[in-house]
Amino acid sequence: MPTFQNTTASSIIFLLTGVPGLEAFHTWISIPFCFLYATALSGNSLILFVIITQPSLHEPMYYFLSMLSTTDLGLSISTLATMLGIFWFNAREISFNACLSQMFFIKLFTVMESSVLLAMAYDRYVAISNPLRYATILTDSRIAQIGVTIVIRGTVMLTPMVALLKRLTFCSSRVLHHSYCFHPDVMKLSCTDTRINNAVGLTAMISTVGVDSVLILLSYILIIRTVLSIASPEERKKAFSTCISHIGAVAIFYIPLISLSFVHRFGKRAPPYVHTMIANTYLLIPPVMNPIIYSVKTKQIRKAVIKVFQSKEI
Repeated sequence: MPTFQNTTASSIIFLLTGVPGLEAFHTWISIPFCFLYATALSGNSLILFVIITQPSLHEPMYYFLSMLSTTDLGLSISTLATMLGIFWFNAREISFNACLSQMFFIKLFTVMESSVLLAMAYDRYVAISNPLRYATILTDSRIAQIGVTIVIRGTVMLTPMVALLKRLTFCSSRVLHHSYCFHPDVMKLSCTDTRINNAVGLTAMISTVGVDSVLILLSYILIIRTVLSIASPEERKKAFSTCISHIGAVAIFYIPLISLSFVHRFGKRAPPYVHTMIANTYLLIPPVMNPIIYSVKTKQIRKAVIKVFQSKEI
């Protein structure tokens, strides 16, 4: 295994890892991943297209959905090249600066997705608790401000975390254990004290994804309290039904994230390929499933998609 001493970060070429122990099957393993990428890219592009082209979807809920599809596209594109490059061509090398860039965008789109899910939770809360003022509270300009704030928040919180990696020197193996650049993975290869990096990284994730998850939970407690105060069972059912798609999106984002954390912490005896496969799929589950959930569970999206396909047939 190649090693080097006191190497400056800017001169490093890292080696990414496919699926340990299953290198002979990388071509076959690439098939389901190709299918997942194709589904994620086409599904989210279709959602964006129908929201942009259909005037009936020019409403706050669908503007936030378009933001979610944009972050899912970004998340998919961030890992596509390195992952399929490894499976198809055994292209494992990645420069330090390219690694930092990929790491930044993966983290940025992950934090942005969490922020968008929080904004969507707020949207559902306003729609259910104060429907008469819904249009005046969530105006187009306010939604645009929320979108810009989401991007700025992620950039400001994550830039120090990634930039601090440039101060490290590396004197151990240059082999990373994922098919993409993962922040803890890079730090493990350093022979420099990484306590500052760990603290900044942990602070960034707690103050973004951690805070968002708590606020989403709080918003649903308030939503449930509001819905239970509605006298009509039919109205209660209708109010809850508007949240089903969002609850599904929250679940498929946070459950894989939590599962990956548990596997890294408590699954040390599991074969290496288990860690790698979970790490590879956890970033693809939300981009693949979100368009499916919203197409199946949201009648307006489903009708708009059908209308688009019918217009292409004419």
